Amino acid sequence: MKIMKFGGTSVGKPERMHQVADLVTRDTETKIVVLSALSGTTNTLVAIGEALAKGDRDTAREVIDRLEAHYAGFITSLLAEDASRAKATAIIREHFEFLRIILRISFNDALSKDILAQGELMSTKLFSIYLEEKGIRHELLPALEFMSIDAYEEPHVPEIQQRLEQILAKHPGVGLFITQGYICRNARGEVDNLKRGGSDYSASLIAAAANASLCEIWTDIDGMHNNDPRIVDQTYPIDQLSFDEAAELAYFGAKILHPASIWPAQHYKVPVRLLNTMQPDAKGTSIVEEAGSQGVKAIAAKDGIIEVRVKSSRMLLAYGFLRKVFEVFEKYRTPIDMITTSEVAVSLTIDSAVHLDAIVRELEPFGDVEICREQSIIAIVGNQIAQTPDVLAKVFSSLTQVPVRMVSYGGSDNNISILIPGAAKQETLQRLNKGLFGLGRAS
Repeated sequence: MKIMKFGGTSVGKPERMHQVADLVTRDTETKIVVLSALSGTTNTLVAIGEALAKGDRDTAREVIDRLEAHYAGFITSLLAEDASRAKATAIIREHFEFLRIILRISFNDALSKDILAQGELMSTKLFSIYLEEKGIRHELLPALEFMSIDAYEEPHVPEIQQRLEQILAKHPGVGLFITQGYICRNARGEVDNLKRGGSDYSASLIAAAANASLCEIWTDIDGMHNNDPRIVDQTYPIDQLSFDEAAELAYFGAKILHPASIWPAQHYKVPVRLLNTMQPDAKGTSIVEEAGSQGVKAIAAKDGIIEVRVKSSRMLLAYGFLRKVFEVFEKYRTPIDMITTSEVAVSLTIDSAVHLDAIVRELEPFGDVEICREQSIIAIVGNQIAQTPDVLAKVFSSLTQVPVRMVSYGGSDNNISILIPGAAKQETLQRLNKGLFGLGRAS
């Protein structure tokens, strides 16, 4: 069995949804197709929820009306037969009636999750109707019947596997299944989600639960590139990455792949391929156990980083000082990305300000606390780069004009990370692209 995930841009226009249908029927291998919401839908649903949270029902109603009109036009172009269009229109109307009912009741967080789920539910139902019109046998698998997270918002693959097997067993002989990415149920049985970008995570979890032969992630770019192609001149797709390399790149900002989507595939040994819906014959990037080669493979950038520095003369030879600092971040469930230490200070980075005020209050008894916002982490990733000659020399010679604030080296065989002001990100990526790969220009 193969898993194929298609993102919002891959199904964002009727002609692209037509193309997805062609791709999922190119071979006879049994497959589960995981779809995101149509491009732009999730952002619009977020806007509806935000308006309702502010009590601005008029704005929410206007946004709902615009979104429904968009779907009406989409249906007209997607489907050719009147009966198919009527069926699709009736289904979409039900979802927008639900959104309008929410306008009349008290808004809460649980309802916001219900609102966000509508995008994937609508995209998969529209795709199913198109497949019916084309006479392609398939079954629609409701993700809310098998995808779930626990009280800590973590999925449990064995439970997902058990429920998925039971559902699949009801459809013997069917070779094509369609399901929703992103959405799930939480420990209370309520509609919830795997956070933004979670359709990749869904695909990887389903691949693990189904013991799939391959998990394909289809987007609008031909694989993982050696640098950010949106802001860097002259990038190229990477043929092969190890799971460890891909995890580092995804976590540190490579937008093509959701960070959480690596571990299920890695743990259950399911190869992953990153492919381009618009160029389906392009080779893309394979993610497997083996790195394939040694040295620098790619560079990624993670924005919105906050540097926290605790400076104290009491740190000198202080037993347990770092443990106490880390316990503060653990208490507030705030992950740390980078850390450097000296005799009198510790600097670390986080990517969320949700609990920052409380964290600072609890750190202040340890010493002077400094906060620096709007930083970026640049991650230079590859296999055994710590043992690769001249890598550090090339990195620092590329950055002679960049104000580097922190460096993390040696903690991983696959990663050298540097912290810089966010305003210097584009220049830094350009310089590293030139210094490490000999491509483009050093701005």
